[in-house]
Amino acid sequence: MIKKNNTSSYQIDMTSGPVFSKLLLFSIPLVLSSLLQLLFNAADIIVVGRFAGDNSLAAVGSTSALINLLVNLFVGLSVGTNVVAAHFFGAGKKRELEQTVHTAMLLSIYSGIIITIAGVIGARYILTLMQAPEEVLQLASLYLKIYFCGMPATMAYNFGSALLRAKGDTKRPLYYLLTAGIINVLLNLLFVIVFRMDVAGVAFATIISQYISAALIIQCLRHETGEFKLILRNLTLNRNIFIKILKIGLPAGFQGIVFSLSNVIIQSAVNTFGATVIAGNSAASNIEGFVYTSMNGFAQGTLTFVSQNTGARQFKRIRRLVLISEASVFVIGLVLGSSIVLFGPILLGIYSSNQDVITAGMFRLSIIGISYALCGMMDVMANAIRGLGQSLLPMLVTLIGACGIRLLWLATIFMYDSFHTTRTIYFSYPVSWGITFLALLLCFVKIISSKMKQTTAL
Repeated sequence: MIKKNNTSSYQIDMTSGPVFSKLLLFSIPLVLSSLLQLLFNAADIIVVGRFAGDNSLAAVGSTSALINLLVNLFVGLSVGTNVVAAHFFGAGKKRELEQTVHTAMLLSIYSGIIITIAGVIGARYILTLMQAPEEVLQLASLYLKIYFCGMPATMAYNFGSALLRAKGDTKRPLYYLLTAGIINVLLNLLFVIVFRMDVAGVAFATIISQYISAALIIQCLRHETGEFKLILRNLTLNRNIFIKILKIGLPAGFQGIVFSLSNVIIQSAVNTFGATVIAGNSAASNIEGFVYTSMNGFAQGTLTFVSQNTGARQFKRIRRLVLISEASVFVIGLVLGSSIVLFGPILLGIYSSNQDVITAGMFRLSIIGISYALCGMMDVMANAIRGLGQSLLPMLVTLIGACGIRLLWLATIFMYDSFHTTRTIYFSYPVSWGITFLALLLCFVKIISSKMKQTTAL
């Protein structure tokens, strides 16, 4: 096994000891990190909605699907980084782990540059294809061009965090995010309220905070003393490690792209209902994000936990972990999802005082909030399979079961005049989540049974 270093207090060995307590110890900082990130993103939207108007709110809110479309491929590569590094950590392969650290961080730099170029050049064109209303097109385009200039920092933070998660460290990324997020909120208030910079102010505040978080994560890796230590002069793409990352990361990233593409198409359908509905949809989506990230912390925990135990060939432990994770996200999704529906009008009122915007937001919350547990359960199962080293299978199942159903839904049911409503659009989510979860569950049972038989045979 890999020897502990002076940062071992942040390290979690997931291959032995109690399952649930270690899952909590790992996942809670992830949940808090995600919630903080959402709070800071919500601050962007709230400041814009309150001090710049509904068109500015719609402009910022309508860009999330497009941002995810361009970013998800490379975020998928960071998932590949996490899985590969955790496999080597669980197996005690120190040299391979050192090579993974330097390959991943160089890959993050290349990824950020590519996204920046693509985003700045293609922002307005893609927004036009998405049928963004004329009154928000100019503002949304400006916001995106500035926002994408922060992508090198975003990728460095994502890949660096993925490396730290591989050894069970979710605390320090939380501290760095908290620092950068507070700066983001303060700059939002300064740029939008004091300097009247509108959406440009929000975008500049965001990228400044992104570069701060990236600097902190890089400095953290440089001060590691063991196999996770980043030495800048050693940055290089190791061919074998790069291929391993691609095998896991590309299917995950491609899945994210197609997911985002389906959401772009859904956003395009929502856009046809006007700026008020777009604003309500954006606010509701932001509120739902708090539920999603609370569940996703356990899904991410599942990914790292399963990856470490796959390296150590502890497959019975993996089966127990997945059951605990599924139960956790079900409870979280049901309780928090119901809560945002119950308190929906109050929560939406934080984003906008326009009653029409609040009403539009409630259409979405009333459908997605109650059923959101299905989404978390689907993610846990996909990450469990991915952690076992099978990334292509969950990609195919998810694309067919989730994205395919949503697109078919819009192309058929939504086209009928009596069903041409936002409620019809939103119902495509729970239907696709439920079907995809069941398919992934069957795949996981088959794979884990096969792995356990192979281990017994050895």
